[in-house]
Amino acid sequence: MGPLFDHGMAQHYDAWFMSPRGRHVEEVENQLILDLLRPQAGESLLDVGCGTGNHLLLFRQLGLDVCGVDPSEPMLQIARQKLGSSVELNLASAEELPYEDNAFDIVTLISSLEFTHALHALSEAARVARSRVFIGVLNSFSANGIQRRMEALLRPTIYRHAKFYNVWELNFLVHKVVGTCRVQWGSVLWLPLKFYSLDKKLSRWMPRLRNPFGAFLGMSIQLGYSYRALLNPIRANWSAARKVDPSCCPLHRDLGPASGQNHWQGTRDRKVNSLGLSHPGKHLLGELSGKKKKHGSQYAEQNSVNAWPHDLVPALWRCLLKSQAMGPGGVR
Repeated sequence: MGPLFDHGMAQHYDAWFMSPRGRHVEEVENQLILDLLRPQAGESLLDVGCGTGNHLLLFRQLGLDVCGVDPSEPMLQIARQKLGSSVELNLASAEELPYEDNAFDIVTLISSLEFTHALHALSEAARVARSRVFIGVLNSFSANGIQRRMEALLRPTIYRHAKFYNVWELNFLVHKVVGTCRVQWGSVLWLPLKFYSLDKKLSRWMPRLRNPFGAFLGMSIQLGYSYRALLNPIRANWSAARKVDPSCCPLHRDLGPASGQNHWQGTRDRKVNSLGLSHPGKHLLGELSGKKKKHGSQYAEQNSVNAWPHDLVPALWRCLLKSQAMGPGGVR
């Protein structure tokens, strides 16, 4: 993506949005983005492939804490002139974002996914986002999309390096990376850009949401996951002939009457059944609310208060020590 946008291309790209045609395109695209994404003041946002910073300007005016990355240094130079030093802009590719997991509320890829390895770029966007991901792409089913691809066959253009998507391809890609999730989508720009004045009139009554034929296709992805933390079973090393009275455990009164029915047998490596631990070779899976990520242990630590009572381990340890001190049949 970076080598495609040199200094001359960056200047031409930025100047085009100052033309009447470019201002119309930017206006209708921004309206669709805001309708689908619904950003709130105070949220943090990362724009992947931020280009010359036009969308960062929009989001900053709405009160968001914005940050941008782009693989083209000439693009970032123009963005720094617009945004100043108050906005963090980094030279990075969409496939390798230099941020921690869940670093931003929102991550956007606006007219940038087409020039990347889409699977890796979308995976990275979902990794660093906490709440939502927005994708804006060139629609292969639109009149503009067909025109641009035909022009790329006849003469060298930037669109020779772009991958156009329709809504079904984009939806398949999203579910492949993210899994089951809630998506909202729409499109704008129904006519070829040379008829932009007519497109202005047409856009007044043409529906934007769930219309698959506009040149700019937008999709908002809600990242509402739950994940399961793996907790290793606790083993009790007791002698084979010794029986254990579960009433000696301080947690017995809190576990309910059902726990008294599962008498703890004195066999070696027996799991603590009354605490819900399964038979040998199994694990206790605790459902925790939060984001499913590669490093499950990190989230297990963050959500440990919700997963286990804070005094469970000390109480269980006291129970084990007490049972060791008791004689056969639970008598000292």
